[in-house]
Amino acid sequence: MNAAHFKSGEIGAGRALFAADWQFAFAAGTIERLPPMTGVEIAFAGRSNVGKSSLINALTARKALARTSHTPGRTQELIFFTGPPALRLVDMPGYGYAEAPKATVEAWTKLIHAYLAGRSNLARVYVLVDARHGLKAADDTIFATLDEAAVSYQIVLTKADQLKPTELDARIAGVAAGLAKHPAAFPDVLVTSARDDVGIPELRAAVARLLAERRG
Repeated sequence: MNAAHFKSGEIGAGRALFAADWQFAFAAGTIERLPPMTGVEIAFAGRSNVGKSSLINALTARKALARTSHTPGRTQELIFFTGPPALRLVDMPGYGYAEAPKATVEAWTKLIHAYLAGRSNLARVYVLVDARHGLKAADDTIFATLDEAAVSYQIVLTKADQLKPTELDARIAGVAAGLAKHPAAFPDVLVTSARDDVGIPELRAAVARLLAERRG
C-alpha cells in the first residue's frame, strides 16, 4: 500500500527510535518564542483536523502525548516533543478552515510559514493529507512555501482505513501526480491509519532513514 519500501533493518531502526521516552518540551505561539535551533527537527503539517496529533501519538506509542480534538483549530501553537538525543517532533497548527477567530487563524498561519521558511535544522516536513479528500488548494500554499525554502517534504495520507483498496490506490496515484510539479516534494507517498496502526512502522522507518542519511 505504501509507495515507499523499507528493509527489515530500517523498520527495526524506526521502532527503536520511537521507543524512546517522548515528552512535551516547548510550545511556541510566536517566532520569538521558538527554542534554539539544535539537533534535528521533523515537523508535521496539514489542514485542520487531518489527524496530526493522532499520528504523533501513534508514532510514539503514547495515547496522549499530543492533544487530539474533533474541533478544527484546537492546536494554535508549534508544539515540540523530545525523545532520542538531538531529535524533535513538531506538531504544527492546522491550516485552512478552523473554528477560531479570523485574526487568530491569520496569526498562526503566518507563524507556520515563518517557521517553515526559516528553520535551518528542519530536516523534513511530513504534510498530512486526509485520504478521503486528497489534495486541496490550502495544501498548494504550504507546498509553495516549502519549495521556495528548499525544505524537503513528503506526503502522508491519513485515515486510509476509511477508503476501499481501489479508492486508496486511485488517491495515491492522484496525489503523486499532483506532486510532480513541486521540486522539494519527496516522490513517495506514505499511507497511514493511526486507528489501525497501518503505515506507522513505515513512517518510523522513514524518519530513521532520514536521520541515518544526515549522519552519513
